[in-house]
Amino acid sequence: MHHLDAITTFFDVVLHSVWLLPVLTFLIALDGPFPVLPSETLLTVAAAAAFGTGDVVEVSGLFVAAVVGSILGDLFVYALGRSSNRVLRGAGTKEDGLGAWVRRNLYTRPIVACVGARLIPGGRLVSTAACGRVRLPLRMFLPATLVSSAVWSVYMLLVGAILGPITKGNPILCLAAGILMAGITAGGFEIARRVRRRILARRAAAALIAVSEATSDAVVAPVVR
Repeated sequence: MHHLDAITTFFDVVLHSVWLLPVLTFLIALDGPFPVLPSETLLTVAAAAAFGTGDVVEVSGLFVAAVVGSILGDLFVYALGRSSNRVLRGAGTKEDGLGAWVRRNLYTRPIVACVGARLIPGGRLVSTAACGRVRLPLRMFLPATLVSSAVWSVYMLLVGAILGPITKGNPILCLAAGILMAGITAGGFEIARRVRRRILARRAAAALIAVSEATSDAVVAPVVR
């Protein structure tokens, strides 16, 4: 029991520390080129705690930290994309799936492309890297990253707002809820990705069979005549 109290006190101190917002901003920025960092989980946990205690100032601070960190990270990845830096490991260059959709829409609908990709796991790296690689002008990239960062930040805070009344600001419950939501989100998108891949595979197989049958009919027709 004492151990649980100590852990609760520790997380409570962390979530209400003056260093929370600067560290969160840094992690979200660094999460751009290195999307393995737990910045989203930390943001969700902090938002759940803030909403659970009704701390409006903290919620506002989290929103600003999320937007600023997101924009800084996007600008960094954009710069890496323009220089074709190996850190990106080919992100934004694939011609299938999300990468292809982003590249098709960057010049005509950059905001739609960035916002749409941003709400998909791994989409932030793909979209911002693609913007840099195709050398999307900075005057077009800045509004896109601003809107996508704001939309993503609101989405994350809404998740926290949903969890807040459930956790009542309890640090341990906030942490557990944040980890659970991260797992559910990642799992849901992975299932959707696999289902989409199977559907596309079936369509490709059906198209191949149709072409094969059409070719056979074309070859047989002269013989019948």
